[in-house]
Amino acid sequence: MDLGLIAVLILIAFLWGGTNPFIKKGSQGIERIGEKEQNIIKKLVKELEFLFLNWKYVLPFGLNQCGSVLFFFVLQNYDLNIIVPVTNSLSYAFTSLVGCLIGESTPNKRTILGLLLITVGTTCFILSKPQVIDCNNNCVG
Repeated sequence: MDLGLIAVLILIAFLWGGTNPFIKKGSQGIERIGEKEQNIIKKLVKELEFLFLNWKYVLPFGLNQCGSVLFFFVLQNYDLNIIVPVTNSLSYAFTSLVGCLIGESTPNKRTILGLLLITVGTTCFILSKPQVIDCNNNCVG
């Protein structure tokens, strides 16, 4: 498998998983916005204002969406059966690691074992794919 593709998949997983704890942190307090508001439309507008005028939410959300755009472009040229499992499994690992780094929670033994299994499994999966098939069924890599 192409090292450039592997790097892009890791970047996508990081953009998705690494931003999740920051999105969670940036959206704290939204449950209190408009809690006394009876009109559901006004409440929704207040919640959207809270989120999209808050750089602690908007910045990680924007980076997360950049990962989605990059994912879309990668999907156009490579096999879905490789791209999806690699990016999704690694995004869980990045979510847990970044969450731990910013003080959300310390991973327990099962979480650490799960992260190790994700990493080993993803590595085995990548190494088992000597070639990537593009949309035109031409061998790439």
